[in-house]
Amino acid sequence: MKLVDSHCHLNFPDLVNNLDSIFNRMIENDVVYALCVSVDLDSFLDIKKICDKYKNVSCSVGIHPSDEYKNKSDDLVEDLVNLSSYEKVVAIGETGLDFFKQDISHEQCEKFSKHIQASNIVEKPLIIHTRSAPDHTLNLLKEGMATNHKGGVMHCFTETYDFAKKALDLNFYISFSGIITFKNANDLRETVKKIPLDKILIETDSPYLAPVPYRGKTNEPSYVYNVAQMISELKNISIEEVAEITSNNFCDLFSLNKSILK
Repeated sequence: MKLVDSHCHLNFPDLVNNLDSIFNRMIENDVVYALCVSVDLDSFLDIKKICDKYKNVSCSVGIHPSDEYKNKSDDLVEDLVNLSSYEKVVAIGETGLDFFKQDISHEQCEKFSKHIQASNIVEKPLIIHTRSAPDHTLNLLKEGMATNHKGGVMHCFTETYDFAKKALDLNFYISFSGIITFKNANDLRETVKKIPLDKILIETDSPYLAPVPYRGKTNEPSYVYNVAQMISELKNISIEEVAEITSNNFCDLFSLNKSILK
């Protein structure tokens, strides 16, 4: 069995000082690969150092909706394109819209649009964070979508099945995190049942959102096993089948050779 954590933040303080132990626990839990996702450009060098040291990690480049683009005099599209030339960058993001704690933000929409532009230029998929902004997220993706666009993934999905269906129609995968193991996630588990397995990714979003039975503790990539286990129960298939299909989905989306799963 070969599992992949399609979204984690190995450069965050809760994880970065224990990486050797974290990677050892990944091996013990059949997690063979991880994608370290960028949330700002200032920390990209730290992510690059991790990718240079560990062979079973790729990364993305992008700015989280809640983070600012600080280089006001420069062009964000150009910065994203230039940084994505690093050989281990496989995606643009995480990007998107988060209106959970604020009203609709023109600045967020503009920043998101520039990520979409960069994604089209470098022909790498998008990693989307969306919260309380379903219509705006879909509309901006439709407006910015080029004919050669690879789509992307809706990460740490918590929206409705209706939103998921529309995202699938735009060639996006749906990624589920440890949230699907939470007691109050019945509606989300029903959504999992409806999503085709060949369009599902699994993730931890570590160091956040540790799944049951680790809830409340620091999350890490090895716990993606628990996400896969829940999906296997919901889909009534073996965890080995979940691992095989979601890991192949990961390689397909991010244009990675399946030899990374060996």
